[in-house]
Amino acid sequence: MIDPNAVKQLREKTNAGMMDCKRALIEAGGDPEKAEAILRTKGIASADKKSSRATKEGIVASYIHLQGKVGVLIEVNCETDFVAKNEIFRDFVKDITLQIAAAQPMIVTRDQVNPKLVEAERTIYRAQMKDKPPAIVEKIVEGKLDKFYGNICLMEQAFIKNPDLTIKDYLSSKITELGENIVIRRFVRYMIGEDIETAASPSNHSAIIE
Repeated sequence: MIDPNAVKQLREKTNAGMMDCKRALIEAGGDPEKAEAILRTKGIASADKKSSRATKEGIVASYIHLQGKVGVLIEVNCETDFVAKNEIFRDFVKDITLQIAAAQPMIVTRDQVNPKLVEAERTIYRAQMKDKPPAIVEKIVEGKLDKFYGNICLMEQAFIKNPDLTIKDYLSSKITELGENIVIRRFVRYMIGEDIETAASPSNHSAIIE
């Protein structure tokens, strides 16, 4: 017998459906950590299956924070107008605008980062550890790069409302919940007094994207 409170707690932590949480707990023998891992694996797999489906609907949303000092504009796409009007989808989009305002990502995914910038970061990291064995250096460099990506890439950031989830995890849970592919297409974040180049849209941010 699965404790309803355990199901509720797992749902709050993962954003998965109640029945999915219950099934995961049963499969995990009641272990909440194993159940969470099961849900994430299934959620990512489900999202991956839908990732090739066209997303021609969606919304453009905005968020203004700190009495007009910070603003976010974002486009999030889905497959149908029905989902675009769904409250769950719109709450998800709102959460992402809050994330961008607070965590200040520069791009959506790491494949948008200019390879020249990545190589420049590698060079800096290697120079910082020039006295260490090469094999160890490369492992440390890759770890530092992962942290670098985690700071600037929206999809790799910890979700501010639930740091146990990345934005990619959160997105995957909504794809599973709504049954449609969802794509965070693009965003721009403005802040009063910020240099115009750093406030520019990611699609125009020459320091990050080719």
